[in-house]
Amino acid sequence: MRATADVCSSLGAVLDRDLVTDAVVAGAVASVLSGVPSTTHAILNGDNPLEASLAAGTLLFPGERRVSRLLPAALVAHGALSVGWALVLAATLPRRRTLWWSGVAGLGIAAMDLGVIGRRYPRIRALPLAPQVLDHLAYATTVAVVLRRRREPRSAWPRSRRARQRRPIRAGR
Repeated sequence: MRATADVCSSLGAVLDRDLVTDAVVAGAVASVLSGVPSTTHAILNGDNPLEASLAAGTLLFPGERRVSRLLPAALVAHGALSVGWALVLAATLPRRRTLWWSGVAGLGIAAMDLGVIGRRYPRIRALPLAPQVLDHLAYATTVAVVLRRRREPRSAWPRSRRARQRRPIRAGR
């Protein structure tokens, strides 16, 4: 008899409460921080730093040009994509060499988002490619760092200098 993938077990792993919570937190943090490369690039080149966000808004409203419609749409689209990809990363990134594999995953996500999906949207296609790829690398790496931090026991966290210097108070002094 040939072994088959147990779809129910895989689905159960994705629906694990801790995994979902970790992914939502990691996706939220990464969605805020991952735009730094493209925003920095836009500012340094005198371009509109909101252009990538406006381009993301066209995922929901392809023909729209009004900023007042595209920015809220970008929040929804970017938020959904960030949490969705974070769920995928939380379920698939290995516990060892997590940062290395997150870089590989970031390149894969960039290929999917920019090469497969984004090329159908003129405003996304018009974005400079290198800063967008760097955004995707920053996103996946940030997700990995947050996931790793949330998954390790607190006892493994570095203690602050103050906590190391604190001495217990003895009775009678």
